[in-house]
Amino acid sequence: MVEKNILTDILEWKEKRGAVILAHNYQPSEIQDLADILGDSLDLSRRASQSDAEMIVFCGVRFMAESAKILSPDKTVLLPRLDAGCPLADMITAEQLRSMKEEHPGAAVVCYVNSSAEVKAESDVCCTSANALQVVRGMPADEIIFVPDQNLGQYVSRFTEKKIILWKGYCSVHHRIRAGDLNKVRQAHPEAVVLVHPECRPEVVDLADEVLSTGGMLRFARSSDARSFIIGTEIGLIYRLQKENPEKTFYSVGHVMVCVNMKKIGLQDVLRALQENQFDISIPEEIARRARGALDRMLQYV
Repeated sequence: MVEKNILTDILEWKEKRGAVILAHNYQPSEIQDLADILGDSLDLSRRASQSDAEMIVFCGVRFMAESAKILSPDKTVLLPRLDAGCPLADMITAEQLRSMKEEHPGAAVVCYVNSSAEVKAESDVCCTSANALQVVRGMPADEIIFVPDQNLGQYVSRFTEKKIILWKGYCSVHHRIRAGDLNKVRQAHPEAVVLVHPECRPEVVDLADEVLSTGGMLRFARSSDARSFIIGTEIGLIYRLQKENPEKTFYSVGHVMVCVNMKKIGLQDVLRALQENQFDISIPEEIARRARGALDRMLQYV
């Protein structure tokens, strides 16, 4: 059981700092319970830009805190653990993207929000898993460079005649799911509706009943008449799904669905961040300005 003292201390320091605590759906359960705003990348990006708080404590990974800082440059944005990174975001650099743009000079760049500020600055528009198809369809170009997630890009390519040029990046957690893993769980629970994230491999997507972002999974589970679901995304979402739908049952595709980086932030880290302004996210002005343009254009597709 969580110690009441640390929760009391966090709430006192949050009020003292004029802070709001944002948390991604993959965060540990105690962080989800603590958060003022809980959501997926799209929702958190939007809510960060709308918040009146003087300080944002972002419980997620670095690219998310960077996005919040880009959208709210006058606010203090803290990432409680500086080592909470994203291996997918690290799979492409701004220099690599510039080289790709030189090879395809007529293509527009759609950048998955799971990327660094520097990569966003080299992009025409950002997207999330929830609005990637809308963004690609809305871009006034017949060729799209899609970075860095190849699986999400391949999924989008199913629904557009535009040429999608992929970077060979992937989310190690979602990419780990194999068709055999899903079939095994489905055999054990044949009545369950299968929901998977579009970051999964194409052969896994092919087996799903629905392909949805985490926010989409939450909405689907709430409105569906089904009583059980197989969830093909990071296991942290199952905590929220079960909490919001206690009468329904949720099964993970497997124990491998754990993002180590998403599990790094604990209550003590949040308290320390509030007490010591740890760790303050800073982005060079020119990079932030250009990345802001890509994020602002993404928010048109909300």
